[in-house]
Amino acid sequence: MSIITPQETIQVTLGERSYPVWIGRDLLDDHARWRNMLRGRHALVISNHTVAPLYLQRVASGLEGLRWSSFLLDDGEAHKSFANVGLALEALATLGATRDACVVALGGGVVGDLAGFTAACWMRGIDFIQMPTTLLSMVDSSVGGKTGVNLPAGKNLAGAFHQPRAVIADIGTLDSLPAREYRAGMAEVIKGAAIGDAAFFAWLEQHAAALAARDETALVQAIATKVRYKAGVVARDETEQGERALLNLGHTFGHALETAGHYTTLLHGEGVAVGTLLAARLSERLGMSASTDTLRLEQLLGTIGLPTTVPAGYDPEQLLALMRLDKKNTAGTLRLILWRGIGAAEIVSGVNEADVLAVLREACAGT
Repeated sequence: MSIITPQETIQVTLGERSYPVWIGRDLLDDHARWRNMLRGRHALVISNHTVAPLYLQRVASGLEGLRWSSFLLDDGEAHKSFANVGLALEALATLGATRDACVVALGGGVVGDLAGFTAACWMRGIDFIQMPTTLLSMVDSSVGGKTGVNLPAGKNLAGAFHQPRAVIADIGTLDSLPAREYRAGMAEVIKGAAIGDAAFFAWLEQHAAALAARDETALVQAIATKVRYKAGVVARDETEQGERALLNLGHTFGHALETAGHYTTLLHGEGVAVGTLLAARLSERLGMSASTDTLRLEQLLGTIGLPTTVPAGYDPEQLLALMRLDKKNTAGTLRLILWRGIGAAEIVSGVNEADVLAVLREACAGT
């Protein structure tokens, strides 16, 4: 007897720019579902050299009758650069792309961010479709319209809000995802529950073993729950003027860790895992939350197999300097996302740098 994988459809409600997020197996092959999202005659598929050999042909068979081409990146965060945006724009020019063209992002967060930014720049904005192939991109970066590239000074410092036409999350692509990448994606799921859904956090604790084993029923439910939560936040605060900033719990710490490691030491999800735990420890230090909440978070991250310590060799002073560049900061003061316990994140302005540095020093010392 065959097992039918559940499917979910979640709507991101943004008026005329609303779009569906489809979650299920074999959706890349469901051309009738997504082909009509391409409104013009031209399409550029942006992918990378790891993903394209696995899935590009399946997407290409849905592009028959269009004039299309592909632009492939090398794999890794270091390639989310202005140089590659320029090359992708040249590929659109070579294609002869008009204002009704569409960019298709086939890959993980790096591909999705760069493809979306490229689409936002070409002729001041054309359509793009997200086809995320990593768990991290399915539950986070493909939804919400944040696009951008990295600079040597920091991660995602250049970018634009540009919503996709649709998100096609084919969980079959996760079959080829390395275990480390899969675990990195689970960090975003855990972070979402930590921000605003204590009941979902408890569900994750109960189903951690099944999720670690990639049980499809549990996996689809976890993805859908996280996407549904994020879609609601995006609908209420598209350009991060208030509530949406809460989705960055742990990101100020995590982005600093990624940048200090030149985007090669930690995967983004691993940076989020450690960063979220550091945010919890800072919250505890400031008297905002209990040690029991920090411990539950640390245990869940560990059960999934995510890192909970800062890698050796990091300098706390350098990390603090990188945190000062975070986009959420205002008037030269740190503005962090902290929590009052599981499911109760909040924006905290004017955080004392001495407290942040103390947490960083303890973490870098392994204490």
